[in-house]
Order: sequence, then C-alpha cells, then structure tokens
Amino acid sequence: MDKDNRHIKVMMLEDEPLRSEGVQHATGEERRASTSRSRADEAAGPKPKGRSVADMHGSERKVQCCKEKYCIGTWNVRTMNLGKLEVVKNEMARINIDILGISELKWTGMGEFSSDDYHIYYCGQETRKRNGVALIVNKRVVKAVLGCNLKNDRMISIRIQGRPFNITVTQIYAPTTGAEETEIDQFYEDLQHLIEMTPKKDVLLIIGDWNAKVGSQEIKGTTGKFGLGVQNEAGQRLIEFCQENKLVITNTLFQQHKRRLYTWTSPDGQHRNQIDYILCSQRWRSSTQSAKTRPGADCGSDHQLLIAKFKLKLKKVGKTTGPVRYNLSQIPYEYTVEVRNRFKDVDLVDRVPEELWMEACNIVQEAATKTIPMKRKCKKAKWLSNEALQIAEERRQAKCEGDSERYRKLNADFQRIARRDKKAFLKRAMQTNRGKQQNGKNQRSVQENWRYERNISYKDYHNKRQKWKGPNRGRRHQEEVARIHRGIIPEGYGCLVHPR
Repeated sequence: MDKDNRHIKVMMLEDEPLRSEGVQHATGEERRASTSRSRADEAAGPKPKGRSVADMHGSERKVQCCKEKYCIGTWNVRTMNLGKLEVVKNEMARINIDILGISELKWTGMGEFSSDDYHIYYCGQETRKRNGVALIVNKRVVKAVLGCNLKNDRMISIRIQGRPFNITVTQIYAPTTGAEETEIDQFYEDLQHLIEMTPKKDVLLIIGDWNAKVGSQEIKGTTGKFGLGVQNEAGQRLIEFCQENKLVITNTLFQQHKRRLYTWTSPDGQHRNQIDYILCSQRWRSSTQSAKTRPGADCGSDHQLLIAKFKLKLKKVGKTTGPVRYNLSQIPYEYTVEVRNRFKDVDLVDRVPEELWMEACNIVQEAATKTIPMKRKCKKAKWLSNEALQIAEERRQAKCEGDSERYRKLNADFQRIARRDKKAFLKRAMQTNRGKQQNGKNQRSVQENWRYERNISYKDYHNKRQKWKGPNRGRRHQEEVARIHRGIIPEGYGCLVHPR
C-alpha cells in the first residue's frame, strides 16, 4: 500500500448529521481560498507545542486522520453449495477484498462462524433454502467489528469502529422484478427501518443485488453518467430511495469499459445488465476511489464480482475475554486434593453467606486453573481436495478466455468432485468417531455420527439442538457439576453440590 495514501486531511462540519441535510460542494473560488489559507499557515511556521491539531475556526472544525484503502465487494453466488465457500475465499485472497457481501446464499438459520482467516456472518430463512445474505470479513477488518444485525433473509449489516466515525456496511438482496408489489414494499420498509437505526454520523455503505437498472442518465447527487442500459421501474424506485436517504450509487461515477460495468449475464449470453450496486453516503462520496466489476473472478455464478475501494480509517476493538473452558474429561487427582485442602482452612464461624459463597467459588476456580487443562479449540477440517481447487482455477481461466463449452464441463466436474470429497470426509469422520466410542463412550462422537449419517451440517444441527434440549437442560448441567464435586467438598457446603 502506498505511503502517500496514508495521510490525508478531511474537513467535517461539527455535529452535522450525515443523512438529514443536503450535501454542499465547494466552488472553485472556495477551493482556491482554502489552498491559499493552507499555504499561508505553512509559511507561518510550525504550531506551538500543546496546541490541538483540530483547531476551531468559527463554526468549522478540521479533523486530521490517517486513511488506508479498503476493498469492499458484493457478489451474487447463486447458492453457496458444496465447496463454493473455499473458492470464494480464494478469490477474496487473490483480489485482496476486505469485506465481501453475498447474495442468494440459500442457507438456513442465522449466526456467525470463523473459517481460516475469515469470519462469516450469515442470515437465511428458518427452514427453506431460499434467498439468504452474508458478509465475509477478513482478519484485517474483523478486529474492528463492533457487532452485527441479522435483520432477515434479505439484509444483514455489521458496524465497524473507525476514526473519526464508525462504518456501517449493509448487504441486501432485493426481490426480482417479477415479485409481488407487497414483497417489494416490505423490503424497502425493512431497509428504511434498518437505516433509521443506524447512527447518523456513521459512514453508511449499502451493497448487494438490487435487481434494478438505473440507466446511464446522470442524476445530480445520486447517479453518475457512466451507468449502463435503460432505467426500469425498479431502478426508479431505487433512485427515489437514494434521494430520500442522501445516498449515491458509486459504480455509476467512474468511466469504465462496458465489461467493467455489467454485473449479470443471461444464460444464453445475449443480454448483460447492471443490477448490482454499491451505495455510499453522499457525505463520503470523495472517499470512493474506484468501483468496477472483476470479470476474471469466478465461483460458478452468472453474476460478476463488484468491488469498490474506499479510503477509511479503522480502529482495533479491544478483545473481550470469553468464558474459560476446561477439559472436564481429564480432571486429575491433584484437583481433588487441592480443593479438599483449601476447604479445610476455611473458617465457617460468623461468616456472611454471600462472602462464604464468593470464597468457595474462588477456591474452585483457582484449583481448576491450576490443575485442570484447558479445552483446546478444534480447527475445522478442510475436506475439499486440491484436485477440486485446481479444477476451480481452470474453470476461472476458461471464463476469462470465453470458452463457454469448456467452462460448463469444468463446472460439472467441480460439483462432482466436491460431492465425492464431502462423502469421503464424512466417512473418515464416522470411522474416527467409532474408534473413540470403542475406547470409551464419547457422547460428542455419538452426536457427530448421528449428524454425519443424515448429512446434516453443524449449524443446522446446533439450531435444532437448542429445541431438543428441553426445559431441563440447565438442571442437567447443574447435576453434572454436582456429580463432579460430590465427595470432594465437605458436608458443610451442601448447597454447592445439591442443585436447586
């Protein structure tokens, strides 16, 4: 990354909301006056020590901040099926994408998980594999994520801590033009509600598949003159939405070749349209460096990858300490000795129950930290073979060369090999778990085998398991804790070993 792009001065009006007032651009005379003032300040010499860099001049405030380029993209993958996630992650690494929005994910449930150097936030329908959106964040950005909002199967957003203002990135998947009017109205109502929940000072980015054509006609403050095609009814609805919320469509602002503008190709290859867009707050339009498609990227979809580069400054969020997890299957005898000896020295005379309880908790916690090993976090096994990844690379090259017949053949080969690799992985996992069960009953291996035999993913199994646990799941956990400590803690501490 060039050092010249790291230090840039930005002028912001004090306490001005981002999406409630119009955007005013400086005229040529104002820019020349600003330049002459800055030269005069430089000639005056360095500022005295102890003076703040953000000097107040009337009602304006200068904010000096360092900015770096971040690449944000959106891609309609047309179902994230077997092996496609690995292909998408490889494309993110090859193109250096920091945040990637996914449309038509077609996963069930909602949640988040980590995969290699990426963190995935996803949201889909509860039972049907329809629609679905996701945001994939690389390790460069994930440390600055403040939280996520899993709205529904058509929109999801994350909030990132930045300087001087935070950044909100929203991924959407709009209904098609053939959808009912009530569904389209509901989509825009939900999106408007999501925007109203966003703090007005945040840098707002809305990316995704809008299923609309805004056309090539320039609309001041909303679209540029480098769009593609002719505006349709859905495009008019999108433009009205942008005008109401002071948003600009970035991939119509830059002059590009047509192959860098269209985002969707019809199955017969005769029609190409621009229906995916990256929207940005008008206030932060100058932070957009470029916006274009990457025709060379491939994941087996009829949509092109759309990316935009922004100058932003992110701030690392302090890591929160999660609960300590001990390996309860390997509790050593030293733990029993340590707890018994510590409880023998406890004075029970004239003690307040709350104080006695805290001391007992500290004894158990310190003894566990000292003697019981921590539970290791198991990494997710990679099941997609190198052969499948090689075919995916050959498929991408065939797309770049325009060889549609070879592309279709390689796409079918990739799906066949991905299914074969998944089946072989499940078979190996079941054999490993059966070995664990023979050496000693392992409840986790029994559950995994049940899941593998029915070809149920872990996230689906976890979502259903929350319902299967039943109302007594907390009591069963208390009974397990009591069983471990029964016979270790003296009789005077019966409240610790007998669950309520």
